[in-house]
Amino acid sequence: QVQLVESGGGLVQAGGSLRLSCAASGRTASSYAMGWFRRAPGKEREFVAAIIWSDESTDYADSVKGRFTISRDNKNTVYLQMNSLKPEDTDDYYCAARRGSTSRYSPSYTFWGQGTQVTVSS
Repeated sequence: QVQLVESGGGLVQAGGSLRLSCAASGRTASSYAMGWFRRAPGKEREFVAAIIWSDESTDYADSVKGRFTISRDNKNTVYLQMNSLKPEDTDDYYCAARRGSTSRYSPSYTFWGQGTQVTVSS
């Protein structure tokens, strides 16, 4: 089992920045890939970014490439640095974990956090 807890969401003006954190506990994260997804109410979950814990290779959705950066530290925490935020980035953001490589397919992730809300005002 892997437990995931997100934090760092909030309200920010367009053009601003936020950093989301996802603290992982339980089984070691070193054999997992970690992903960030987002979902607005009534919409499908959308892939944002992912990282392979072991080699730190990353993948990004086109909509956030160049603005968001996913990274991890050595203490089982994954971060999503979000810069140049736009009102369309407003969503609930979720951290997820799966064994093996990164994936943009949300059902392939086994473990999920509870989510953190990001609101970008215009």
